[in-house]
Formats: sequence, C-alpha cells, structure tokens
Amino acid sequence: MTYKAEYIWIDGTEPTAKLRSKTKILPDGAELPTWGFDGSSTNQAPGENSDCVLKPVFSCPDPIRGGDDKLVLCEVFLPDGTPHPTNNRAKLRPIAERFADQDPWFGIEQEYTFFQAGRPLGFPDTGFPAPQGPYYCGVGADEVFGREIVERHLDACLTAGLPISGINAEVMPGQWEFQVGPGGPLEVADALWVARWLLYRIAEDFKVAATLDPKPVKGDWNGAGAHTNFSTKAMREAYEPIITACEALGEKVKEHIAAYGHGIEDRLTGLHETAPWNEFSYGVSNRGASIRIPWQVEVDRKGYLEDRRPNANCDPYEVTRVLVDTCCTALEKAGQV
Repeated sequence: MTYKAEYIWIDGTEPTAKLRSKTKILPDGAELPTWGFDGSSTNQAPGENSDCVLKPVFSCPDPIRGGDDKLVLCEVFLPDGTPHPTNNRAKLRPIAERFADQDPWFGIEQEYTFFQAGRPLGFPDTGFPAPQGPYYCGVGADEVFGREIVERHLDACLTAGLPISGINAEVMPGQWEFQVGPGGPLEVADALWVARWLLYRIAEDFKVAATLDPKPVKGDWNGAGAHTNFSTKAMREAYEPIITACEALGEKVKEHIAAYGHGIEDRLTGLHETAPWNEFSYGVSNRGASIRIPWQVEVDRKGYLEDRRPNANCDPYEVTRVLVDTCCTALEKAGQV
C-alpha cells in the first residue's frame, strides 16, 4: 500500500514568489524524505546547475485527496546543504529561536480576490458594480460572490488541522478574508502558506483564480492586505510594552515596508482605511493608522497590536521575522519581558 505526499515549496519568482508543488508516492508508514526539483524552471537555479533540494518542515492531512495522503511544506536548500537565497523561512528560524522566551504570537488576516475571465468575480462583463459598502460581511446573491469556494476552503483548512480562526466577505465584490492564528511565528507562517495553496487548488475546480494582488482594481476600491496581529507575553499582561513596541516600529519604517510585499505604495495611499506607506502612526481604534491598538486593549490595559501595513501578497516569514526582531529587541532593551 502507498500514500501520496504533495510536496509544496515557495519559488524564486520576483517581485512576488509563487507556490509550486508536485506529488511523491511513498510506502505506507514511510517517513517523508528529502526530495529535489529543477530550480531552472522555478527561477531558483541556472540550467547548467539546476538541482535544488526540498526538505520537509511541516506536514498535515491532505483534505483534497483524503485518506492517508499528506500535504508537505518544504524549505528549499542548495545541494551543499545551505539554505537557498529564496528560503525566507531559514531567515526566520534563528530570530524565532532567539526570542522564544518572549512567546510571540501572531494572527494574520489574509485578504484575497477571486477573478474569472480577467475580472473580479461579481463584476459585470462591462463597467463596474455598485460602489463598495454593502459587500463587506454581506449576504445575498447580489452582494456576495464565491461563497461556495470559500466554504470548501474553510472546511479543507479545518480538516488539515490548520489554525484557521474565521472567514468573512470583504469590501469589494469577489474579495474575501480568512484568518490564521493565534500561534507562534513559524506555526502561523507555515499554516498561511499551506492555506494559500489550498485556496488556489480548490478555486481551480471552479475555474476561478484567487489573487493576492494588493490593489486588484484601481480607483475607488479597497486594496487587499494581510493585517497582522502581534503580541508577546509581556504585551498580553500589560499596556506599556504595547506602546514600547509601537514606538520601536516607528523607528524602522523602511525596513518593515520592504518586508511587507511588492506594490505596497499602490495600496497604502492614506485612503481606503490605510495610512500612507512612507508615514508612520499608531492609535486606538484607528484603521487609518499604520498600527491600530484595538479599543478593548486600551480598556483592558493589555493585549496586542495590529500592523495594518502588510500586503496580501506578503511573505509571512518576512513579516513575522521583522516584527519579532524589532519589537522583541525593543522590549528586551526596555526590560519589559
């Protein structure tokens, strides 16, 4: 008897990496082996030296194939055993380990947009639908588009055991969101990449494409982000460390913007519930700020912050890495751990 293992990895496409996958047949009970692929076909190697290595780092039940089949998320290595330059998970690992005692948690809100025949799902063949407003958390065939795909995706993520915590329709027709977390940086980032793969794969069955484009429709329409909720043990116990973290983020704007996804200037304009990409601000309940402190956090004097800047197309390994590095370093220096 055998089982199917779908090996998933992140390629070297620029400016935004893509997911790739292929299937390996393994004997029942066999451990997941190291495997390889042609890096010259994924923007990760030249043709004359094309071998790249796949090392499994996370696996879960395959909710599409069922049975004993698995989804296998991998890191990409060079044949000499060093991490591939595109392997951002390898860059996160030492940061996550260094600050593990601060117990950083994340919850990432992944927005995305369905497209069919070159237009957002729910848009008429010509022109535009009614202005945004009724679509957010809407109900009814005239306001919500793609729900069957979304429900299939949610069920698949739950069957796979991913830490999915919710879904909702977003502000533009055909635009949705799912939330991953709470959990540690590696756990949440791994789960988000697998959840993205499942979204693309399930949408295939409906002949629909899911895109993480941060500004899928130009003009007076909301973009698509990956709002990132972050806390440490100290932040979950007191309010002062939250302010320390916010102040530290304000000192490293360029570093964070560079890690938050391509095309961020198109989305973070200061309109449509965003702060300008090149300005920093934080405030309670303020969705027009770079960092929002939820109202209940101020009331409770403890909790978390929401970084509203990451794009939908961000690499969660990069987002979690810079947030942990910046905030935990500042908290350590302030003695607020």
